[in-house]
Amino acid sequence: MPGRRWSGGVAMHREHHAHQWKQPDAEAARHEPASKGHPHHHPTPSLEATHAVHLAGSAEGQRVPHAEHAEHAMHSPAVFRRRFWVSLILSIPVILYAESVQSMLGYRALEFPGSTWISPLLSAVVFLYGGSVFLRGAADELRSRLPGMMTLVGLAISVAFAYSLATTLGLPGEPFYWELVTLIDVMLLGHWLEMRAVGRARGALAELAKLLPSTAERIVEGRTEEIPVSELRPGDLVLVRPGTKVPADGVVESGESEVNEAMVTGESRPVAKRPGDRVIGGTVNGNGSLRVRVTNIGEESFLGEVMRIVEQAQQSRTRMQRLADRVAFWLVLAALSVGAISFVAWLVTTGSLIEAVARAVTVMVIACPHALGLAIPLVIAISTALSAQRGILVRDRAAFERARLVTMVVFDKTGTL
Repeated sequence: MPGRRWSGGVAMHREHHAHQWKQPDAEAARHEPASKGHPHHHPTPSLEATHAVHLAGSAEGQRVPHAEHAEHAMHSPAVFRRRFWVSLILSIPVILYAESVQSMLGYRALEFPGSTWISPLLSAVVFLYGGSVFLRGAADELRSRLPGMMTLVGLAISVAFAYSLATTLGLPGEPFYWELVTLIDVMLLGHWLEMRAVGRARGALAELAKLLPSTAERIVEGRTEEIPVSELRPGDLVLVRPGTKVPADGVVESGESEVNEAMVTGESRPVAKRPGDRVIGGTVNGNGSLRVRVTNIGEESFLGEVMRIVEQAQQSRTRMQRLADRVAFWLVLAALSVGAISFVAWLVTTGSLIEAVARAVTVMVIACPHALGLAIPLVIAISTALSAQRGILVRDRAAFERARLVTMVVFDKTGTL
């Protein structure tokens, strides 16, 4: 997008953006409204909802932001947080009734009829509720023939639960229910923290949306009415009072003022605006009043275009990410192979099925390439979001990755760096 400046020296497409501006096509009164009309009494949505609707485009057919699908994709922080706390609470009795824990800490848990079923029943709930995230992820990976981290974790907890349940039902050996629930708790906690960090990275889009005001003063037949910004349409005439934010992209029809565009262009000095000049939604009006004809809303607005670039950058993949995916795939296969070898070796040398299963599960969990599969995308997502917050728009993460090799940067003349 060459042209309009975003602070940090990243050029935006002035020409691309300019063709979207529409000339005002309706006559407007040339005087300030004599009095304010009665505002609409429709329920006003929350600030966040208003921004989301406005920038996503309120007309039918607009795409839905990815964040709205996060809950359904089982990858939102709320999913992992809720499952972690429920699983952790259910894990406490399992750990307290574990024979090895009692022996290590030197106490005896309270026994009563049916107490021997506390660990199996609660572990089953933790496995099915807390572990379902990993089981579902493992199934998705296996269906796509790309085993990964979820496959390792899902296989490990499945083997641990199946073996422990078998010992409870009569198979010789000792169950390790407390190891199972502890593993699920730790994995849920780790993924919760990872998803929180990713969510904060995506929060850069929400911060951009907050630049817009929640309401606007629309002029209808010489009177003003206060409406949610989401109800504005191209062609509407709005009144921008001194010190308030411009509610949408548009063209000044009457009035003169200076507008502070620093938050969207990086230009520190107020920009003089006269009839015929363009204004950007989210900028702050100075001392004069302006009547602005709305030209662009939603995804066609300047901020909408900025948010689209940031979102596209979040979805693009770098060479390092593609390499990490390939390495993680082979690491998973190696972990499964080594886990199987460990199982056979311990079973042959010790004759203990308990030790063999425990070692196989341990190998699969320890070898799980979480750091490689989660940390690299996380770092890139956070760096892209932080760049957007500081005014550097990254359209292609691959270019962002290569930026470390840059030795010289050339800025064209804008008056501000």
